[in-house]
Amino acid sequence: MSTNYLETINIILKPKALNSHLVLDLFAGCGGLSLGFEAQGFETYGFEKDQDCCDTYDNNLQGRCELRKLKINSELPPTSVIIGGPPCQPFSVGGKQKGLADSRDGFPIFVNAIKQINPDIWLFENVRGLLYKNKWYFDQITQALQDLGYIIEWKLLNAVDFGVPQNRVRLIVVGHRGKFQFPKISSKRITAGEALGELAFQVLSDSKFLTPSMDKYIAKYEKASCCKHPRDLHLDKPARTLTCRNLAGATGDMHRIKLPDGRRRRLSIREAARLQSFPDWFNFSGSETSCYNQIGNAVSPLLAFYLAKSVRDYLESSYRLSAKELKKYTLPKQLSLPL
Repeated sequence: MSTNYLETINIILKPKALNSHLVLDLFAGCGGLSLGFEAQGFETYGFEKDQDCCDTYDNNLQGRCELRKLKINSELPPTSVIIGGPPCQPFSVGGKQKGLADSRDGFPIFVNAIKQINPDIWLFENVRGLLYKNKWYFDQITQALQDLGYIIEWKLLNAVDFGVPQNRVRLIVVGHRGKFQFPKISSKRITAGEALGELAFQVLSDSKFLTPSMDKYIAKYEKASCCKHPRDLHLDKPARTLTCRNLAGATGDMHRIKLPDGRRRRLSIREAARLQSFPDWFNFSGSETSCYNQIGNAVSPLLAFYLAKSVRDYLESSYRLSAKELKKYTLPKQLSLPL
């Protein structure tokens, strides 16, 4: 087992002494994004409508999570940094991609919060599906935020490039008024085996094993989907993307470990948490299904840690672009951002 990986997530992700910068985390979930920011010395305050997520946030982070369903006209405290993960179901490749027509859309709330508070910098995370069928809506969002005086920059970042033992590509969009630098990627890859260590070979009293009928279903699923590699967890490489569906649901795509004796078992909550880079001291509240959903929906804390460092470096820099320099970053109306 990689001691370095466990030391990384268990030690450097510990919340540090708080400084004067307050970070508002909109649609905070269980606090994966906030955890990375607290580990960089920020004070956080989350907003989340799910009780289990709020309890998890409050029990593990120094900041407070307010149980509230945000609205467009919600009053928010002043701050220099806003972060968040607006509900992404309207734009997921696996969903119906209804965009604005989907009632779960959180972007109008996020945009209005930026307009109301006018922070120095903001950041949001979302699925890459926002760049496909609903690219027109992404352009609309970024245009509205740019009209508020921000330079808009975005990248597709894979969590595996930042020490997370999981291939997890997410869209990161940042709005700032100066010279912001995205974190540099690392050439080192952490495998699922390094992350899980002895956990991968343990059989606990509450371990859930796949039945023979489930094994048959999986074989049929993999054949029908022309799966070149079994969907079992491969310990010699990073894991595939963890989602609510493949953690909490008994589907052909579910995450599972194949033991030496041939039996397959479902990932435990702690194993899923490690693959997301949650520290072992980070405990989840709620039912088993709720815990899996919190993990599947979260921003990987280790990726958040490096994003938070970039935000901290930006805030600590005295460099700001002049009005003339800002024009170089200003997009004409209705111009789509390049892919």
